[in-house]
Amino acid sequence: MTSLAVGFDFDMTLADTRPGIAAAFRQLTAVTGTYVDEQAAISRLGPPLRTELAHWFPPEQIESAVTTYRQIYVDYAITPTVLLPGAREAVDAVREQGGRVVVVTSKLGRLAELHLRHLGLTVDAVAGDLFAEGKAAALTEHGCGVYVGDHVADMVAARTAGVPGVGVTTGPCSADDLETAGAHLVLPDLREFPAALPGLVRLAL
Repeated sequence: MTSLAVGFDFDMTLADTRPGIAAAFRQLTAVTGTYVDEQAAISRLGPPLRTELAHWFPPEQIESAVTTYRQIYVDYAITPTVLLPGAREAVDAVREQGGRVVVVTSKLGRLAELHLRHLGLTVDAVAGDLFAEGKAAALTEHGCGVYVGDHVADMVAARTAGVPGVGVTTGPCSADDLETAGAHLVLPDLREFPAALPGLVRLAL
């Protein structure tokens, strides 16, 4: 597996970021005076930040809201985030077989890196601010032969890159949704990933 990397999405694939993101959105409401229903927002994590903010802010205010949110995020969203079940073991399983681990996420790369440091999860590369087909170029660039994610857009990314997509149902999308989007395999969470990895490696190589 020395030539293969495994790509992982971050939010709701490796980590449960919902508590911190909810806190950041509550603070955004307090700072801007524009109400954001944080429970609605965290129920649909996956798409880029601007997509979510467009539900709450007029177009001319979105870029300002993005800047404010990202400033707030560092203070409010990092500490409450926890790894999802099996995440550390999944990363370790890739390493044990000589592979590299690449996080490919719609989250800004520097924020994903802050999360990873806080969680003590070491990866080989982070590619951020990417979504759906936009993730495919990063998967190809980093030599990812498998991509793991919780969102139908992650399966689109894998399909566009021509690699097997592994879906996990820890995010907003059901197993049926992920399968329909092209998932090669759907797992309830990452605890089953180490057992599935050898077969995925054979398929990818």
